[in-house]
Amino acid sequence: MLQAIGLTSAPRRDLPPAVDDLTFEVHPGSVTALLGEAGAGKTTALRLMLELQPGRGVTYFRGRPLHRIPHPGREVGVLLGDVPGHPARTVRGQLRMLCAAAGVPAARADAMLDVVGIAGLRDQRLGSLSLGMDRRVGLAAALLADPCTLLLDEPAAGLSPRERNWLFGLLRGHAALGGAVLFTTDDPKEAARSADRVVSIDAGRLVADQDVEAFARTRLRPRVAVRTPHAARLADVLGREARAGRRAVEIVEESGSRLSVYGSSCAEVGEAAFRHGVLVHQLADETGDTGAPVPPARTEPGDGRGERARAARTAEPPVSAVRRMGGPLRPLRYELRRVFGTATPVLTAATVVVVSMVTALILARAGQASQNRLLAAWPQLFPLPPAAIGAGLLGALAFGEEYRYPALAADRGTVPRRLGLLAAKLGVCGALALLLGALAVTADAFALALVFDRGPLRVPAEWLAPAVSWAGLLVGCAWAGVLASGVFRSATAGLAAVFAVPLLVVPLVRKALDGPSAYPASGMAARLRGLTWAQWPPEADRLVQGVLRVMAQPVGTALVLSLMVLLCAYGFTGLRGRVRL
Repeated sequence: MLQAIGLTSAPRRDLPPAVDDLTFEVHPGSVTALLGEAGAGKTTALRLMLELQPGRGVTYFRGRPLHRIPHPGREVGVLLGDVPGHPARTVRGQLRMLCAAAGVPAARADAMLDVVGIAGLRDQRLGSLSLGMDRRVGLAAALLADPCTLLLDEPAAGLSPRERNWLFGLLRGHAALGGAVLFTTDDPKEAARSADRVVSIDAGRLVADQDVEAFARTRLRPRVAVRTPHAARLADVLGREARAGRRAVEIVEESGSRLSVYGSSCAEVGEAAFRHGVLVHQLADETGDTGAPVPPARTEPGDGRGERARAARTAEPPVSAVRRMGGPLRPLRYELRRVFGTATPVLTAATVVVVSMVTALILARAGQASQNRLLAAWPQLFPLPPAAIGAGLLGALAFGEEYRYPALAADRGTVPRRLGLLAAKLGVCGALALLLGALAVTADAFALALVFDRGPLRVPAEWLAPAVSWAGLLVGCAWAGVLASGVFRSATAGLAAVFAVPLLVVPLVRKALDGPSAYPASGMAARLRGLTWAQWPPEADRLVQGVLRVMAQPVGTALVLSLMVLLCAYGFTGLRGRVRL
């Protein structure tokens, strides 16, 4: 059961709150429509229920507010607007990525594609889908974790009548299994046709909370739908009899053979047609112009829908048959699918390798660069080598894409700030940075040997310290991009932070480190070895000394300081996030 109690949005300047003290319930086994005109506060109410914007009130999902549920995606399926996926990602790739986030097997994605009827589009790009297909993908994403409750904002907007019938058939099937469904609409006829209960709001306040029969009687205009080959003649007959009896009857010719009669009944229309010898093919009581008969009362025999709803309300909550896949590797699986679901890493690596090779050849031809700078393709005037810029870009996209295409938190403007997700992004981006650096160095060495016959290259006597320095630079740039994009919620800001380290932070650090030190720091590796419980081999001293030598350089010190600041800022901004992965 879903219980919304006292939902009130934050006050607006010189305007009343968009939602004001809204309280209602959604029972399991039923479909509930939240009805209101455009601007009535329907979407705001959903966002308040999902804790997506500040306000008062609380919403309980089977007795717990959303922030108290360990895995909200397994309790609530949400469809707010379009599918927030990268347009270059395939339908199957998007759903498998969300499976990893929800902790369900990847095979669940293919099963949901079959359920929503788009199995043939599994390899299509999200950006190439029509509105109806996009809505089906959104429903598949909402159903992945087999949630008990579905919250849908205008799910039928822009759909054809056939797609609308399919959509509401799917929602009713979910309710028949014991789930609770809440959707918003501004069409009273659609609410009467598709819902078991209608919650009407206006200006953010509750107007009525009724079952669909009471709603149809009190808030929709009943009519008699007539099909006859003599529509004009029957309309004239009904009009003359209404004027003779001084009854308020309105007759509307819908098409060449169809009439809509307001203010009368099937019996009166049928008797008038019989008296005047007018052939009638169909007579039906309908609600408004929905094209659907007025639903029978739940208490009458044969009302299976009401019986199923009542049984679902009193039964135990349904047990999900979907196998859960928890554990610490769940964020890592999600991040791997997110990264390799598009061609961005491959294109970035290819661009970096080509630019690095060209730069290395230009530096070798000039003959003024050391071997280390040749292999790194790092001119003295450049703030960073191409590989470090590519690593920073991949790191900036780690959170930048989450905010631009928020797959974890649709339409929320925020993403989960769990430690596992951050660790997964740092680990994956660090590994990609090292791989990118190895590819760039290998490609540079191959290009130099091919063009200059190994003229600029020599076997280095000391390779450990340069290797550690190179790896630290690449991983530091990648991590700076990850943390900065998470703090500033933008890939552009993340990449700008990567460039800010050599352009702004390094000069300040170099200025601070200039001049002699009163106390030398030599011998730190030996002292660190003496502090450990287990004695490491003497060969490890070289690695420790290489790391310390890198950190003592202005670039290394600046990267460490920048990472510490960004990590603190990330943690501070994450204290406000309550959504969980």
